[in-house]
Amino acid sequence: MKPVEVARLWEANAESWTRCVRAGYDVYRDKLNTPAFLAMLPDVRGLYGLDIGCGEGANTRKLARLGARMQAVDVAPTFIRHAKATESAAPLGILYEVADGMHLPFAAGSFDFATAFMSLMDMPDHGLALKEAARVLRPGGFFQFSILHPCFAPPHRRVLRDARGNVLGIEVGRYFEPMNGSVSEWTFSNLPLRERARVAPFRTPMFHRTLSSWVDLIRAAGLEIEKMGEPAATRQQAETDPIVADTCVAPLFLHVRLRKPV
Repeated sequence: MKPVEVARLWEANAESWTRCVRAGYDVYRDKLNTPAFLAMLPDVRGLYGLDIGCGEGANTRKLARLGARMQAVDVAPTFIRHAKATESAAPLGILYEVADGMHLPFAAGSFDFATAFMSLMDMPDHGLALKEAARVLRPGGFFQFSILHPCFAPPHRRVLRDARGNVLGIEVGRYFEPMNGSVSEWTFSNLPLRERARVAPFRTPMFHRTLSSWVDLIRAAGLEIEKMGEPAATRQQAETDPIVADTCVAPLFLHVRLRKPV
């Protein structure tokens, strides 16, 4: 799939996506994925950072509140419009612009760190995106990203439950089958019926690579793996928010922190 088509799909999703996530329907993000990502993040106070694929800016704002000076980019103009509107209403000093993570409009060595919250996996050329992140980092800077776990969220994934709805296991398949832009239609599982009636399903591009392929691309970009994380809900979290209970059995997300050599 060509980058222009990826951008078109995300622009089509952006309005309803923004409304849904701001209404709290992305439970995986709010209750598990983002908190775990931030817990793994080094201290960013006083650092200059770039958030790649920022969406409507929720996570960028969290980074700014941690003390970082932030810029952020996304391919969807509607996401950037919403992010800028929030910045105008409650300024945190964040600069947003429409840009492609595979062709970043910044000079080499511009940033102390970069992040990509669940966006890198949606880019057609993961290797090019990693090289661009490495290019705009200063020597010694880090790049931390989150993606769907290649091992436990391959092209086929199904949560197995008993009659009471308790998670028994995760069925996975087609792990070695590359996916280069298949379009998946879905919506947040806790979206109320009244919302489902007026919100079309999201149509998102899917690009799957094996874990070893990701490691090869990271090394080819000249980056070093510093830390990895596989967030899992606690039993208490699973009882409070059953949507995330599958992560007690196997991780849905993979977090990776990379360092640019000095």
